[in-house]
Amino acid sequence: MDRIRFKKKPGLVAYITCGYPDLHTTGEIILAAISAGAEVIELGVPFSDPIADGPVIQRASERALRNGTSLQDVLRLARDVRKQSEAGLVIFSYLNPVLRLGFDRFCAAAVDAGVDGVLITDLTVEESGEYRRCMAASGLAAIFLIAPTTTDRRLQKIAGSSQALIYAVSRTGVTGAQEKLTDDAAHLVRRVRKYTDLPVAVGFGISTPEHLSQIAEFADAAVVGSAIVQTIEQNTGHAPPAVAELISSYAKKQYDAI
Repeated sequence: MDRIRFKKKPGLVAYITCGYPDLHTTGEIILAAISAGAEVIELGVPFSDPIADGPVIQRASERALRNGTSLQDVLRLARDVRKQSEAGLVIFSYLNPVLRLGFDRFCAAAVDAGVDGVLITDLTVEESGEYRRCMAASGLAAIFLIAPTTTDRRLQKIAGSSQALIYAVSRTGVTGAQEKLTDDAAHLVRRVRKYTDLPVAVGFGISTPEHLSQIAEFADAAVVGSAIVQTIEQNTGHAPPAVAELISSYAKKQYDAI
């Protein structure tokens, strides 16, 4: 959990769909992203019905599933990455794969793999009691999403149920690159600050270095997902250096924002 931290502003969280184009290449992409400046990696577990994701990540999930990628594969990948890096590692999954494995087995396997935290996109805080108990007993950070539509009452409950990080969705809708950030993200971060001192990362639609400069004004970290996955899609033969180049362009904006 202590590895989920940000030395720069905004910190950079990189989302990567595991198993696309294949697991071995995913490992190389992750290490390249870390070397280029990503401080936390979200290890995306491919799922057949990714309702929160836009077309880019949906395609990557479909292809990863065709490769046979499972939650257990993602955990093994995390273990391999942990042997080579002290970057923060967060499992990013829908609930069904975790339920199939079972909370207790999942938490034990995540700890063994060197994972720091978990974000389950379709698990609401109101229904997460058993999951949070297992996470707390294992020393793992439970991370929840907040959105512009989240009420103050739910913000307070989510803030009190979270560890290490809160993930603020920049807009209503699904993941995917966008040209311009809305004012919703800054307003949402200001609202949640009333209830917690935890770092707040802003994601969904973060796709350009300029977005990082904007996020630095009000949040602690930026989550880049679809732009990375699209870069992989467009450079399948040499994805690791292509992702490293993209991450480096974001890292430069971090220094510019200081």
